[in-house]
Amino acid sequence: MASRAPSSDQPSAGRYPPDLLDAALALHDNRIPEAERGLKAYLKRDPFDVRAIRMLAELAGRIGRLKDSEHLLRRALELSPAFSAARANLAIVLYRLNRPVDALAELDTLIAEDPDHIGHANLKAAALGRLGSFEEAIPLYERVLHDAPNQPKVWMSYGHMLKTVGRQADGIAAYRHAIALKPDLGEAWWSLANLKTVRFEDADIAAMEAARADAAIADEDRFHLDFALGKACEDRREADRAFAHYAAGNALRRTQLTYDADETERFVDDCTALATPDFFAARAGWGTPSRDPIFILGMPRAGSTLVEQILASHSRIEGTSELPDLPALARRIDRYPHGLADLTADQARAMGEEYLRRTAVQRRTDRPFFIDKLPNNWAHVVLIRLILPNATIIDARRDPRACCFSNFKQHFARGQAFSYALDDMGRYYRDYVRLMAHLDTVQPARIHRVIHETLVADTEAEVRRLLGACGVEFEPACLTFHETARAVRTASSEQVRQPIYTGGDRAWRPFAAHLAPLEAALGDVIAHYPDAPSFR
Repeated sequence: MASRAPSSDQPSAGRYPPDLLDAALALHDNRIPEAERGLKAYLKRDPFDVRAIRMLAELAGRIGRLKDSEHLLRRALELSPAFSAARANLAIVLYRLNRPVDALAELDTLIAEDPDHIGHANLKAAALGRLGSFEEAIPLYERVLHDAPNQPKVWMSYGHMLKTVGRQADGIAAYRHAIALKPDLGEAWWSLANLKTVRFEDADIAAMEAARADAAIADEDRFHLDFALGKACEDRREADRAFAHYAAGNALRRTQLTYDADETERFVDDCTALATPDFFAARAGWGTPSRDPIFILGMPRAGSTLVEQILASHSRIEGTSELPDLPALARRIDRYPHGLADLTADQARAMGEEYLRRTAVQRRTDRPFFIDKLPNNWAHVVLIRLILPNATIIDARRDPRACCFSNFKQHFARGQAFSYALDDMGRYYRDYVRLMAHLDTVQPARIHRVIHETLVADTEAEVRRLLGACGVEFEPACLTFHETARAVRTASSEQVRQPIYTGGDRAWRPFAAHLAPLEAALGDVIAHYPDAPSFR
């Protein structure tokens, strides 16, 4: 969601002095360096002009400096508390910073002033959804769509919410409505494909191909269409044609992202050098003693949603979602991961307690345990062991080629920048396995591993082992997990509402001829699976 003001009208001379008007026009035309120079020069002369402060905040938001944008907007509101446009910008920035509670506080102020503002209601619905308050978000979306029925992206967001709560037919209808309003809306087509249960008809494929053939189509629509067409062709067992679409979608998406596989490798090197037996022995007893969190981590598309659904079917375990809180704490540690060595016992305990406070907003029951299912938390396992030493850590692992190719077929709403090139993905998987193998050595038996293929082949035995690792008794409901009614926000939402599927790990085989870069990057991780090779 952009951090622009609700109104994008071109600035007019009657509203601004000439030098501020020039900066406003440069910002309007996206001439970022020129706008930044002009705004900073203007604010040097008049540091209290809230219009200029807001413009500079908008500029910061456009180039991804969201914290700077927040600080500037708060300064504008400090100077002018009634400046609603700045407050609206602030709500958007807070939402983009993954702080929905803070965003809602600003939105409630705005809605109290202007109850009929559709944009504020739409953002509030999205923020409520991020907090898991679907029973409030869905009626709000319905109100927005009643008042503004020709908004394809709102219909799409409404579809996402319906899908999450298991109303698949209604979700499909919402996506179809969005497409009817905007046939080249690639994300709506991909949203249908991403349900994993929709099979596209000939007319659908023709419509997607026609939209993709338009030279004027936006890149975002184009790569979404490629991912959707890849799924359509794969369902028809046209592997080469499907791979061509997957490859095109990934290549285009990769141009928009910054990812450095060498940086991930160095990070894991640093973690393994830091996390020695002596490091943990010197910090025994640190952190908060709470046993509440259950972390499910590993690669995306490795079966973590299935593990979560099994556990969330237990009467003592609450499923939440992929929570952003642990990475947010990690970002505050100077020189991370090296800075972990500089933390004091009091700081480690305070961070553990802060994690519990932050995640409390996602909890809806009084069950004693809750799940944090953010896969990428594998990179923060040393931090978890330091600040939450009694938390349960579950490593959900799947065959490397099956897992990585499943990622390659997936367009993620955000994050996972490693997943848009086969060699990047193979290296990322290898580094993940390397860090987990190191922790197994220096902290034996602290991480419970679930091998997806074993879980599928011998479900009851693996579920019993899993529940034992979490310190709870076996309950039969965990074997009928697909009957558990709960919101599921990931790409596997519809799959975990069905009994265990046994064919998914063969899906990569028709594409084997195209996977040489992946296999080269994975190296001996393939041959040693489900164990890890020696990384010495």
